[in-house]
Amino acid sequence: MKKYIIKKGDKYWPSNEIKKIAWIKDNKIYKQADKNPVKFWDKLAKEGLIWEKSWKKTYIEKLPYFWWFKGGKLNFCINALDRHLKDKGDKTALIWVPEPTSEKTVKLTYNELSKKVNKFANVLEKLGVKKGDVVAIYLPMIPEVLIAILACTRIGAIHSVVFSAFSADALKTRLQDGKAKILISADGYYRRGEKEYLDKKVNKAIIGTKVRKVIIVNRLSKNKKYSRKFISFEKEIEKADSYYKPRMMNSEDPLFILYTSGTTGKPKGVVHDIGGYATYAYWTTKWNFNLHNDDVMWCTADVGWITGHTYAFYGPLLNGGTTVIYEGTPDYPNYNRWWNIIDKNKITVFYTAPTAIRMFMKAGEKFLKKHKLNTLRIIGTVGEPIDKDTWEWYFKKVGKSRCPIIDTWWQTETGGSLINSLPGVGPFIPTISGYSFPGTKHIVVNEKGKKVKDGKIGSLVQLSPFAPGMLHGIYKNPKKYKDTYFKRFRNKYDTSDGAYIKNKLIRITGRTDDVIKVAGHRLSTAELENAINKYSNINESAVVSIPDKIKGEVPVSFVVLKSGNSTLSLEKQLKKHIDKTIGPIARPSKIYFVKELPKTRSGKIMRRILKNILNKEKPEGLMTLVNPDSVKEIEKII
Repeated sequence: MKKYIIKKGDKYWPSNEIKKIAWIKDNKIYKQADKNPVKFWDKLAKEGLIWEKSWKKTYIEKLPYFWWFKGGKLNFCINALDRHLKDKGDKTALIWVPEPTSEKTVKLTYNELSKKVNKFANVLEKLGVKKGDVVAIYLPMIPEVLIAILACTRIGAIHSVVFSAFSADALKTRLQDGKAKILISADGYYRRGEKEYLDKKVNKAIIGTKVRKVIIVNRLSKNKKYSRKFISFEKEIEKADSYYKPRMMNSEDPLFILYTSGTTGKPKGVVHDIGGYATYAYWTTKWNFNLHNDDVMWCTADVGWITGHTYAFYGPLLNGGTTVIYEGTPDYPNYNRWWNIIDKNKITVFYTAPTAIRMFMKAGEKFLKKHKLNTLRIIGTVGEPIDKDTWEWYFKKVGKSRCPIIDTWWQTETGGSLINSLPGVGPFIPTISGYSFPGTKHIVVNEKGKKVKDGKIGSLVQLSPFAPGMLHGIYKNPKKYKDTYFKRFRNKYDTSDGAYIKNKLIRITGRTDDVIKVAGHRLSTAELENAINKYSNINESAVVSIPDKIKGEVPVSFVVLKSGNSTLSLEKQLKKHIDKTIGPIARPSKIYFVKELPKTRSGKIMRRILKNILNKEKPEGLMTLVNPDSVKEIEKII
């Protein structure tokens, strides 16, 4: 079995095996890109994409706005589909694994996918969808979601995907903000063996919106009847013409809107453009995951999140690759499910969240022993900082101590990964994300926006020229855009994340808005959680703050054990461990031992809900949780 990573000292480095096949194998790429980032991206955009017309100006900046490849024209769908048809038409583009084990895996070639996308583009045009119109998509992880988003890119419409586990109210808010006239949804999907109905939520959500027609995919039932406002996806696509001439778009035209979580106020509609996003999605996928023609990539993120957009769908397809999507949960019908999918589909690149990894750690490695996982070449993490124990378990048990871990940092707003180590360059260090992606630059600053010394924690900011994949505004809310990202630090993009940089390697310490100020001392909740998670028998934790008359704020910790029950002695030992690891100032005022932490489907721990419970406030946004019953259990013990 080939070994793609080796240990030298306290760091891991790429082996000769992976360097032989790596697109980038020399760290000189960083210096080359730093000399002239605009020229660097100009060259990559020409090499990576098919353009109908070249641009007049590579980069224009009038802060808070900036534009890449101004004057260039292209069509996103041509780059994701059409250009691959001649040489890769019969290659598998999409592998879909349904949750019910009784159903067969579905595979679509580039030719088959192209035909469906063209047909659905004609369906949309027939319904009056034009270039620049917003089309809302409320679909689970089924093939139709890829067909829908690509059809929008072909016609020049702006797609707005809404996470399928969101409530009717959350969907309605997004429909109203985008003024969508067409909604694409399904009657439902499967989750943990049960049917989850979407059509009921759709009926409720569209009241009081601009939605004229709902295109419904029949996932659960073939004979369900709806009102005239609903039309069948299957029937409409069957009778549509099989070719739609793609519309040429300006590079800076909007490609999609993706709303950030809006459970405590109006959600922000992050806007991504076509040329810049496509360029960034193409190259970050190719270089970060060393994607080659024979690779099969599985990004476990839902399309309702940016990770699903970029690395489950668009990045692999722009590269002419094969991507895998799965409808259901990791533990259905048991904890073998993900590993079965990897072995059966010969997955080479696997990309998931630390929260999911910790779930498997808690379940035990017995579920891994039956599986070879010998096709894996690269494994990655996304969504939150990964602690050392989780990193080591993932590396040894899933990667079999042979695969590099690409620990990526990025955001909905950035479109693609901005910080990580490249597989042919390294190093791969637990808890360290890596370098700024070639052609981008980040520094750490203090509260006044001044660069801090090497190794000192501060706020992470991105410097100009800003990466091509970056957002191009908040939909119809320029003030929100400016205030959120460019008001705090002049001429710098505020990530709202804390970090420190040492020898150009970046470690993310957590959200700067997840900082507790105890007696004048700023403590990162991520650092506290990392310290707690290092203690024996701790599976995961979440730290929030509560007001304190003397100290201002004090931390409170919620802890999930790997096994056994909590005791007063264990709480005392854990507090002593935190005293030793960080200092007495970081000691939690209280530690609650819980069975589960409230999480979204993407694996994000909802610390805000924990804070609501502590403050005796009614928790909001429970519809976003994958485990809403966890809230009731926690309320009982507080």
